[in-house]
Amino acid sequence: MIGLGIESTAHTFGASVISDDGRILSNVKDVYRPPEGAGIHPREASRHHSDVAPKVLKESLIKASVSYRDLDFIAYSAGPGLGPCLRVGATLARFISAYYDKPLIPVHHGIGHIELGALLTGAKDPLVLLLSGGHTMILSAHNKRWRVFGETLDITLGQLIDQFGRSIGFSSPSGPQVEALASKGKNFVQLPYVVKGNDLSFSGILSAAKKLLSRFRVEDMAYSLQEVAFSMLAETAERALALTKKPEIMVVGGVAANKRLKEMLSYIAERHDSKLFIVPADYAGDNGAQIAWLGALYHKYGYKVEPEHAFVDQSWRIDEVEVPWRS
Repeated sequence: MIGLGIESTAHTFGASVISDDGRILSNVKDVYRPPEGAGIHPREASRHHSDVAPKVLKESLIKASVSYRDLDFIAYSAGPGLGPCLRVGATLARFISAYYDKPLIPVHHGIGHIELGALLTGAKDPLVLLLSGGHTMILSAHNKRWRVFGETLDITLGQLIDQFGRSIGFSSPSGPQVEALASKGKNFVQLPYVVKGNDLSFSGILSAAKKLLSRFRVEDMAYSLQEVAFSMLAETAERALALTKKPEIMVVGGVAANKRLKEMLSYIAERHDSKLFIVPADYAGDNGAQIAWLGALYHKYGYKVEPEHAFVDQSWRIDEVEVPWRS
């Protein structure tokens, strides 16, 4: 069994063909790049997705050596995400499903990150840190759902890094550039450290860091921003790990590629005799493989919708979604 996954939640339009035994037969994407110093404009990003979709879809099928008629299902990211971008992927998936009479499977983008991470790392029952431009959550599976043990109260960790990057002239996503600057920082600058219960607030860090840019080296500000934000996350992750006693920690999402974050979490995993898994860098950001693999998991349980009932949900909560393969 093979299926096609279409990803279009934000800056990335991706398509991937995957088999039900987890072989990624193709994974093609094209990323919208806003002007320097600017963030993602939903309308412009959706136009980008519409423009590149035929090329990306065609290349994905060619690399997998299949045609639309060979597919057993079509999966698409139904949310959460930017409305105009989500609708591009949903419309294409609905058309392909209806035209070729293939089952249509809407899936949750965040759960796609998690389940692809589990496939690629071999993690079985992890405490999950879902860290991206759209998510900052600490999660554990219980009773067929991913349960939230902590999350952001305002902007996400990815948004913190991207918005700081934009303030110094980078375009989104700017994680690698900010990380490169932080690696050259030497002097720590005090920034707000806000943990409420097991939830996090990053907006105060961003405001303070932007105000202090005129007084300190940009490398030191990037270094300090990372140190404070990652320390907050490490504190809440360790508290959740102590509570759940999970034997594994898994980090997924675009921020998973950050080396300093991995270093901090390694200390926590070692203290709690837990194994740390980091999703491979090539699959840390948004991609079609996460959607295709999640579609394959749902397809085994007979989950599908009719093309006329295809939907998108910009604010789809991860803990509202049933994952029947998780105990």
